[in-house]
Amino acid sequence: MSTRVLVVDDEPQLLRALRINLNARGFAVTTASTGADALAAAARVNPQVVVLDLGLPDIDGLTVLEGLRGWTTVPVIVLSARADSADKVAALDAGADDYVTKPFGMEEFLARLRAAIRRGAVSAAEAAEPVVDVGDFAVDLVATSVTRAGEAVHLTPTEWGILEMLVRNEGKLVGQKEILRAVWGPNYDDQTNYLRVYLASLRRKLEPDPSRPRHLITEAGMGYRFRR
Repeated sequence: MSTRVLVVDDEPQLLRALRINLNARGFAVTTASTGADALAAAARVNPQVVVLDLGLPDIDGLTVLEGLRGWTTVPVIVLSARADSADKVAALDAGADDYVTKPFGMEEFLARLRAAIRRGAVSAAEAAEPVVDVGDFAVDLVATSVTRAGEAVHLTPTEWGILEMLVRNEGKLVGQKEILRAVWGPNYDDQTNYLRVYLASLRRKLEPDPSRPRHLITEAGMGYRFRR
């Protein structure tokens, strides 16, 4: 199976060059040119590595990075024309795994990409319980699939994005805005009605008694929590 790469940059020529070079080497490439699209795409395709430009037209790349780090440990390689060491420190402190200054050589970039993917694979294997089984249903975080009573449960990409975020933060309260930003993007902060609709759908598909959920818990006015 091809490694999934999300490339985020607002320069069409660079985006095209990276897509062509990565596709030629067997990567499955998704591209985005804004921060909002990047957050939505990350939730949709669950990439194994993210290449992120800091200078985006709608929201700063560091804000996108913080949004990603709210729910995923996917390796992130920052691309930037900013060569100042303070910018590098800020990106690494925000959770970036590597920092590549533009312009860059394609072979060096590909070597850094491969290294980030290897580190991500090791840390994911060490840190995450690949299958979270709560008895009523099981969530496979590696295969991005859900089963109930041994039968596959079809989830939409949005439903999966919400469920994965909650499962990876088991026991913790995940705020409404945090979920909305990660799954829909920063312009959807106040659309809490979206969450109510999708949580109701998830409960219908997964909970034995959707009206009395045991695993997908609402914390009124604050957010949601996943419990086994």
